[in-house]
Amino acid sequence: MAMKMMNFKMDEADIADMKTVANVYNMSVTDLIRGALKEYIAELKQDPFYRLTANVEDASSEESEEILTALSDLSDDDLRISSVKRFAI
Repeated sequence: MAMKMMNFKMDEADIADMKTVANVYNMSVTDLIRGALKEYIAELKQDPFYRLTANVEDASSEESEEILTALSDLSDDDLRISSVKRFAI
């Protein structure tokens, strides 16, 4: 996979924390950031909001707004898993 460089700003305290953690685990700060971002992105991709909206490329802006409004109106109880069914393929 090709690598691209990115620049971003962070608080000095966060940078110091990253350097300390990377040093303790004998890894580069770059590897620490890559691993943390990969884990965080994987977590976000499991979120129902992402899963319902990420692949809706053909939706109009009105349809997208309707979906987002409907999702934001749901309560925690609405989003509670009521049953689980497992299927083997």
